[in-house]
Amino acid sequence: MSIYNKEWDVIIPPYVRGLTFDGVKGIFVHTEGIEGVDAGTVAENTAGTVAENTAGTVGLVIETEGYDPANNEDVSTLLSNIKEKFNQYTVSTHRFPETILLGENRVIRIGKDYTESVTEKGCSVMPGTAGSENRADVVRGKIALVTGGAQGFGEGMVSVLADNGAFVYIADLNYTGAEKLASQLNEKHGMIIAKAVEVNVTNEDSVAAMMETVAFETGGLDIFISNAGVLKAGSVKEMELKDFNFVTSVDYTGFFLCAKHAARLLSYQNAASSHYMTDIITISSKSGLEGSNKNGAYAGAKFGTIGLTQSFALELVTDNIKVNSICPGNFLDGPLWSDPEKGLFLQYFQAGKVPGAKSVEDVRKYYEGRVPFNRGCKIMDVMKAIFYIVEQQYETGQAVPVTGGQVMLN
Repeated sequence: MSIYNKEWDVIIPPYVRGLTFDGVKGIFVHTEGIEGVDAGTVAENTAGTVAENTAGTVGLVIETEGYDPANNEDVSTLLSNIKEKFNQYTVSTHRFPETILLGENRVIRIGKDYTESVTEKGCSVMPGTAGSENRADVVRGKIALVTGGAQGFGEGMVSVLADNGAFVYIADLNYTGAEKLASQLNEKHGMIIAKAVEVNVTNEDSVAAMMETVAFETGGLDIFISNAGVLKAGSVKEMELKDFNFVTSVDYTGFFLCAKHAARLLSYQNAASSHYMTDIITISSKSGLEGSNKNGAYAGAKFGTIGLTQSFALELVTDNIKVNSICPGNFLDGPLWSDPEKGLFLQYFQAGKVPGAKSVEDVRKYYEGRVPFNRGCKIMDVMKAIFYIVEQQYETGQAVPVTGGQVMLN
């Protein structure tokens, strides 16, 4: 036995989750730190099972001594060893291991949902149980993460995902708001179906820490939605560089950082079977499809995310990671537009973006009138596009417009 290298925390748990792949998704893989496990009390048998020790009932013991997480050959050898022992166990016992002991200070538990995975009762799902491909179950039992999920458009997406049976990480700089929303959803559903995680998408260490939390808590993800975004309107002749950089750091660089660290975790999930399809989805904008007057920083960043989407899609398809963008029209009822102190209606009115507008209400009517359906985009309009992208396994690198006909592709 050996002390477990912390760098394995974003490699081994997602790989183990990949080993539980049922043809549609994996199940929950929860990792805990443990102290004081005496390796001498662990007695391994030919199936890879072990007797009871001070950590509780253990199904598998994985030696980590001598492996270098920075060496790709060592990583491959260690994962192959885990796969061999895991498969031996499931074949001989017809169940998933209750516990996997890694080195001397990590233990993994597997469960059908989050609550089951944090107990010591074992997993109630049997190996070989096929996952549902029913359209009504497109996100049921899957693990999703939404950045900027504590309020506005993100809050709406989180709530709909939870209502449709997904476990959702609410990732936000506003951790208090994320915790409040998670508590509300868990109470509503009578189980732990949402968890808050703090993140600053412009800070790589923060994004990396978020993904480490995901790997530790649930083993991985099925759906990563990069939604965090900001907007500051203004003329190119007047906008300050700090404001331009603020918008692009969140809306463009933030997506890069999220995709980078999500892709690493998702690739290890797929490595176990080479058939595990997952999704990275960025919420772009109709302003990513056409320019936006006096809104160049935002439109430029959103155009850029579509370029990143296409480029990442070409690269990550070998890991069965689909990468797509959704380009919503204006979410006129959300705080981004309607906030009375800093919403876009007010910003656009003050910037003179709508000629002849004498009030904020005039600005709203102008934007409603530009849409053939004469209304703004709503949460369910975007959620139906998300469900389509997740269900459709033969599409990647796309920018899906949800604009009510305001922007038509050509």
